[in-house]
Amino acid sequence: MWEREKKIIVINKIYKIRSESMVPSSYVKITVVLFVIINLSCSSGNYKAVTADSTYGNKYDSEFPYRDGSTQLEEISETIYRINSLAYYHAYIFADDRKIKLRDIDDEVIKRLSIKNTYMDKTSSGTGAVIYSSGGTVGLLTCAHVIDFPDTIVSYFSDAKGVYTDEVQSIAFKTKQVIYAAGFPEGSEVNEILSDKSLDIAVLGNKFGPRYDKYFHLFNYPFGNAGELSWGNFVYFFGFPLNYKMLSKALVSSPNYDKSDSFFIDGVINRGCSGGIVLAIRDGVPHFELVGIIDWVPEESENILQPAPVEDPYKYNPLVPYRGDNYVKEEKFLKYGMAKVISIESIMDFLKKNKKYFIDKGYYFNIYNE
Repeated sequence: MWEREKKIIVINKIYKIRSESMVPSSYVKITVVLFVIINLSCSSGNYKAVTADSTYGNKYDSEFPYRDGSTQLEEISETIYRINSLAYYHAYIFADDRKIKLRDIDDEVIKRLSIKNTYMDKTSSGTGAVIYSSGGTVGLLTCAHVIDFPDTIVSYFSDAKGVYTDEVQSIAFKTKQVIYAAGFPEGSEVNEILSDKSLDIAVLGNKFGPRYDKYFHLFNYPFGNAGELSWGNFVYFFGFPLNYKMLSKALVSSPNYDKSDSFFIDGVINRGCSGGIVLAIRDGVPHFELVGIIDWVPEESENILQPAPVEDPYKYNPLVPYRGDNYVKEEKFLKYGMAKVISIESIMDFLKKNKKYFIDKGYYFNIYNE
């Protein structure tokens, strides 16, 4: 390449000197043609050098795909579903003069000393991918925290300095939980097949029967190897921010972050993307491989003052000073531009470790054939 650039410089000098000497126009034309040919050949050489690095070597790509992969990505998108989970609670509230400790609470104490009982619910959303489909039985891969709600929620009174005491203010017991995969048949409800909170991995599923054998689209691309990822590798990821199915791109950072080969990406992740699959490309499109699922995004919490809750949010007039009660609410703010990914190695270990359990439940994953 350096020699070609040197030749171009020489030709430019010749062209300048001889044009000032009024050389024949035919010589000038020939010189210009040579200049154009050398420029084109130099550009072509650069492109081939770049594409050769991305299409050979059995490595994950670190540049934007130079081939159209929309057909494959659309096919993969049909395996992605929005996961919604709802937990319902029955809550009991106690007066501050009761001095009730958590260890003292039983059915009799609740019945005799609670001053109010009410109902509440908690919701969560995420993303799941169909990794098993046979005879109307379907299995989805997602994060455990998408469906994880505590059985009991306890709040405590605080003293004059705002420090929490050991005196119970309220206690709520989970009475029911439902999980939905939006777009699934028969009400879209699915069940938790098995989850691991420490790994933050869960498999959801349901048996809809043989009539739905061809209903579900199975993720049918290879499980990759996150341990082979390098700084700057290019990845795609799916998710459901604001309940809309979205595809985006990112670069890999901190590969092999821990013993389980987790890593980080710089994608803009919103709520609803947890469990979304992350795809790397090995030696160019269409060689997509699953290398992990989105785990979490850093967030910060802040306590803010807000007026008393009302059914009509427009009841408060911004032109009139507010004189009602103030309430403290904890707000969580995502720190965009960074997300941790659970490696495919962790997912495969989870599936293999629980092979017998899954088979007994009717889920025979392809990796069991290895």
